[in-house]
Amino acid sequence: MTAKRVYVAGTCDTKGQELAYVAALIAAEGIGAVVVDLSTRAPGDSAREIAAHHPGGADAVFTGDRGSAITAMALAFEHFVTTRTDLAGLIGLGGSGNTALVTQAMRALPVGVPKLMVSTVASGNVAPYVGPSDIAMLYSITDVAGLNRISRVILANAARAIAGMARGAAVPVSADLPAIGLTMFGVTTPCVTRVTELLAGRYDCLVFHATGTGGQSMEKLADSGLLAGVIDVTTTEVADHLFGGILPCTGDRFGAIARRRLPYAGSCGALDMVNFGALDTVPPQYRSRNLYVHNAFVTLMRTTPAENDRMGRWIGERLNRMTGPVRFLLPEGGVSVIDAPGKPFHDPDADAALFAALEATVVQTPDRRLIRVPHAINDPAFADALVAHFTDVMT
Repeated sequence: MTAKRVYVAGTCDTKGQELAYVAALIAAEGIGAVVVDLSTRAPGDSAREIAAHHPGGADAVFTGDRGSAITAMALAFEHFVTTRTDLAGLIGLGGSGNTALVTQAMRALPVGVPKLMVSTVASGNVAPYVGPSDIAMLYSITDVAGLNRISRVILANAARAIAGMARGAAVPVSADLPAIGLTMFGVTTPCVTRVTELLAGRYDCLVFHATGTGGQSMEKLADSGLLAGVIDVTTTEVADHLFGGILPCTGDRFGAIARRRLPYAGSCGALDMVNFGALDTVPPQYRSRNLYVHNAFVTLMRTTPAENDRMGRWIGERLNRMTGPVRFLLPEGGVSVIDAPGKPFHDPDADAALFAALEATVVQTPDRRLIRVPHAINDPAFADALVAHFTDVMT
């Protein structure tokens, strides 16, 4: 008889450390566990095995286009899990892309099979992900982007929960390093990943998914005195707030940093986009705009020069309220992974309008500075510049 195991699913190219951490904790509870790789950008053998379950074969998954690849991998994973005879439960980790990917397979499993999704979008409208199935959703608080004092506890709870469903002692939390908040979106992941790597050993990096709730979570920790500084790479929530997207910040975005006078290094990450739901939910007035299907549940709309001008002024006014040390970096090569030459949201005029509005609004002082950087936001040199300026404000 085949031994039953819990499947721990996610993209190993971006969540490998976290997946391994959860699998080890499940095994420590005496339950078998196996990591299932759903990567589409740097797939290993496990991901290729799963992709082969797509009706069109693995080539239908590894298309080179992020949106279509995730959609295809979700279908492949759905077919894969329904063929398993050793599945005692399924747990997934991730942001909106991974949540859409894993929960599609969860919905295909019979009611009663344990299913737990640790997700950055679990505090919002999860109806499209859960559907009629018995999926337990657990909000990750921080982004699923590294192990820190918050994510270790949430992931440990999840591991023990799924182990209990399928068949303690608290995880020690070190407070030796000062905690800093970072904001990330899928389209700014390379930047934030490099920043956290460069700061490893100096800071406990708490990465927050910029989903509206993520930004609010970060600022709540700041208001509570739990952050020593902020690297606000991804300010995209402002676009949704101003233009009706589904992942908006509140009018108090940046307020906690100003109130606490925290050292702050920020940027324009993903201000090229407004987030909506599935394509057919985009408001009628936006249907003719430049739209990009990120996954089955998220459609992105490119912001115009006029909208970028408005965002620049809105952010600039709030930067002016900060009396702590501030460095705000302007990535001249593009503000997201899809705002680059040949990519769907490349629009130099829109970016120029954003930068010009910021420079016209921000009152620069020795402690509050705008810095133009001749690189795209995901270039290693831009992350290096962010770390250098953050180190400057922390001193």
